[in-house]
Amino acid sequence: MGPPEYTVYPSLRDKAVLITGGAEGIGAAATELFCLQGSNVAILDISESSANSLIEKVQTLATKFSQESWAPSVHAPKFYHCDVTDLDKLRETAKEILSDFRAIDVLVNNAAAAGSKSRVPSIDVTPESWDFDVNVNLRHMFFMTQAIIPTMQKQRSGSIINMGSITWRLPSTDTPVYATCKAAVLGMTKTHSKEFGESGVRINSVMPGAIATERQKKEVLTPEYEAKVMASQSLKRHLMPDEVAKVILFLASDDSSAVTGSSYIVDGGWIGD
Repeated sequence: MGPPEYTVYPSLRDKAVLITGGAEGIGAAATELFCLQGSNVAILDISESSANSLIEKVQTLATKFSQESWAPSVHAPKFYHCDVTDLDKLRETAKEILSDFRAIDVLVNNAAAAGSKSRVPSIDVTPESWDFDVNVNLRHMFFMTQAIIPTMQKQRSGSIINMGSITWRLPSTDTPVYATCKAAVLGMTKTHSKEFGESGVRINSVMPGAIATERQKKEVLTPEYEAKVMASQSLKRHLMPDEVAKVILFLASDDSSAVTGSSYIVDGGWIGD
């Protein structure tokens, strides 16, 4: 096995990384790549089966990489079961992770959902559906940052990556609350980058477009939607989760040491800037 076809970041070796929603989709791709960098990764997710499958995959890769001179020591991620809409459980889990890892160097606020509950026009949004969308797509990001940021301030370093979306830039009228939350992610990112920059903590966001995750394939990627995507993107192909994860790794690494308050769009040229 030769060297990998992706960048190896020495600055990520042995770093403690926390990824919410880290067992599936873009989160799983990021988890795998951070592990292959030699990072110590904690994944917080509601799906135990997906987390176990991912852990087995990384363990297999660790065995393969163990004989390679260029490869860092690969550790399987540690899984923490949590529903991010349960704020008390979120805070409890954050405390448990900090107890286990002592400090977190990189936080990826990734967990989100835009399922059938979210796909209603604004006129049909109820207080209950509003609360669900806000809690699963925005609130947990704020309070997980609140829980983790003191350790970053204490060590005067850290990187937080908030996962946004291009939906509010399109705009996407079939998921109005989801789009509202993702617009708020950018505002939160810019505000927190100013608030915590004096402590040496960098905070950025990533805005994916149509990414061919397994969930997207099952729930969204109809022939009609695929035709819309291909007509809109400059790149006429499916965009894969690891292509977003590689941008996340760059923002987590020291290679982006002067980058904060920024938003990186990964959409194949859909919105054009």
